[in-house]
Amino acid sequence: MPAATIDTDVTLTRASARHVRVTPQKARRVVDLIRGKQATEAVAVLRFAPQAASEPIRKVLESAIANARVSADRNSEAFDERTLVIQSVFVDEGPTMKRFRPRAQGRASRINKRTSHITVEVSEVAADGELAQKSRKARRDTGQSGPAGQQQGSKSTASTTRRNTRGGTR
Repeated sequence: MPAATIDTDVTLTRASARHVRVTPQKARRVVDLIRGKQATEAVAVLRFAPQAASEPIRKVLESAIANARVSADRNSEAFDERTLVIQSVFVDEGPTMKRFRPRAQGRASRINKRTSHITVEVSEVAADGELAQKSRKARRDTGQSGPAGQQQGSKSTASTTRRNTRGGTR
């Protein structure tokens, strides 16, 4: 099996925050808003997002941008924040703190206080043409999103021919 080739022109910079006191499910909702966007645009989206999970994610993204700046300075390269694109961003589940809450008639119920590990990877893209390829919206507009065999034309016919064979309201 041949080894995968890695493009050495693109520098990938990472930042992560561990044990963040926000549930992974809520953090993933916010992360989906910024995946594949330009870094500066993503910071603006997170700054005005109403979700509480947007603040720690914004801090991790700003840290990744700062790490890219330090990396460029160390390598004596030109740095422009506007060329940074979010390559990947993901939220992993951290340890869960278990607490107990007193209930009626001498019972107790368990409260799970979940934590998250947030990781953001940014990379520098040289031209606007490459930026359009990385953009999720641009891929969707050109019909390149989804599985290989599924294009825009076949998507509508598949949904109209599918019938509900199970009983009930499903």
